[in-house]
Parts: sequence; structure tokens; C-alpha cells
Amino acid sequence: MKRLFLLTIALMTAIFTCDAAMTKSRVRKEARFLTDKMAYELNLSNAQYNDVYEINYDFIHEVNYIMDDVLDGFAWALDDYYYLLDMRNDDLRWVLSSSQYRRMLDIDYFYRPIYMTGHDWTFRVHIHYTNFNHFYFPKPHHYKSYVGGHARHHWNDISYYKDRHHGIAHHPAPAPIRHNEVTYRDSRKSDFGSVNVRPNTEKRNTTTTTSRRKSSNDDTYSVPAKKETRPAATRRATSTSTTNKEVDKNTRTPNRDKRTETTTTKKENNSNRASGSNVRSSSNRNNSSSSTTTRSNSSNSRNDSGSSRSNSGSSRSRR
Repeated sequence: MKRLFLLTIALMTAIFTCDAAMTKSRVRKEARFLTDKMAYELNLSNAQYNDVYEINYDFIHEVNYIMDDVLDGFAWALDDYYYLLDMRNDDLRWVLSSSQYRRMLDIDYFYRPIYMTGHDWTFRVHIHYTNFNHFYFPKPHHYKSYVGGHARHHWNDISYYKDRHHGIAHHPAPAPIRHNEVTYRDSRKSDFGSVNVRPNTEKRNTTTTTSRRKSSNDDTYSVPAKKETRPAATRRATSTSTTNKEVDKNTRTPNRDKRTETTTTKKENNSNRASGSNVRSSSNRNNSSSSTTTRSNSSNSRNDSGSSRSNSGSSRSRR
């Protein structure tokens, strides 16, 4: 029975490991799941619950950009991860009471929520809460509308939550991981012990893109590479427009020739028609003149016959 239970936990952990950049909907769900369990164990108020959700959302959203580089052993990515983790824990100090904050520091899946399993990374809270669809509290009121507006880089690296919770005795001092060499080494070993750190990777190479595997979703992150692509695009656009103009010229010339040939043909047809009509009118005139001549000839013959008759009558009268 115990073996079956451990197998189930391992299977569910494998399902929720993150081998690519998460979508925003996944970031929201993970932030809500972690915040829900913190509210349950630390007894958060409603105002604390909403602010802790924002802090967890900002942390997961930011580390989502660099986790594949962490797993690939880039030293700068490990430093960036623990820098973001220290900022997240310091923001929580301004929201939680001193007792709540000390309690959080003693719980690894709240204090250091991410660790490496196999070749991927996931959240420790999934080990202790295996029902990933069970929540103790409803969604935060800005669950879908919050998109990182209270993160520190929007507030000159000052905590937005510093003066929001009056009447609460906050923890007097932060508990950063990176400022203590022993704590930093032990935390890295516990969180990412199987990562082989690459030599000479303390500084981030801004001229190359990140090695993060791309997600099939549209919310993936990619480090912008500063490359000038406009001149090439301009050249391509210019060559394309020139080609189109040449094609238009080649297609228009035959059309013009066809139009010229059609006009010439029409003119020839019109001239043929005009000559035909002239021939018909001249023939008609000739016919009419011939008919007139025939008529005059017939009248002359009639006159001759009449005169002969009169002559014959006069000769008879003389006799």
C-alpha cells in the first residue's frame, strides 16, 4: 500500500513538472494553489490572501523566464533565480505578521517553493498537497485581471506592500538566501543539486538567445535578441515591389498591343463598310440612270410611232 502511494505521488509530480515556459493561465493556477495552502496553514486574512497571491504570481511569472537556463547550468540564471526569490520573500515580510513570517521560513515548500526533479522543475507544495484541484478558499478577487502591475521593477525596486498593512507587527529584518554563503550553498544543493554549473557563465551573454525550450502555447517567453532585421526586410520589400512593377509592365504591354490591334481592326472594318456603302450607292445611281435612259428611249419610240401614224393618216387623206 505504501509503495502504491509513493508511486502515485511520483506520477502526479511528473505530470506537474515544468519542462517548458508556462502559459499565463498556468502561472495563475500555480500561484493560486500555493497561496491557497499558505492561507490555510498561516491563517491569512482576506487582504493578506489577495496580496500574497500577487507576490506569488510575480515570482512565478519572473522565474518562468529563466528556469530552463537554471537547469542547463548557467551560473547567472541561478543567481537571478535566488535574487527573485529573495525579493519575493521580502515582499511577503511586509504582508505577513512576524509570527506568520517565521512560520513560513520554517516550511520549505513556502520559503523555497521550487526544486528540480529529474531533468525538470516543479513546486514542492505538490508533494504535500496531492489533490491539485482542491482549494480551501475561492479565487482572489483579481485572479484574472492582475498581470504584474505591483512587481518591484514597476516601483523602482521598492516593495509595493511596505505601507499597506498597518497595525501588523512585521518581521524586523529580511531573511535573504544569497547574503549568507553557507545558506546559499546549502539551498542551491537542496533545490538544484543535480545541476552541473557551467564554467565562465557568471555573466549573461546578451548577444545570444536563451536556451529555454519553447512551449506550444502563445504565452511563452523568449529573450529578445537585438538584431537589426529592418534593412533586410526593406531590401526584400523593395525587391518585391520592383518585381511586381516589372510584372505589371510585362502584363500591361500585351494588353496595350491587343487594344491597338483591336482599334486598327475596327478602323479597317469601318473603312470596308464605308467603301461597301459607296459601291452600293454608285451602283444604285448607275441603275437609276440606266432606268432613266430606258424610259426616255421608250418615250422617244412612242413619239416616233405616233408621228408615223400621223403621217400615214395624212397620206390617206390626200388620196
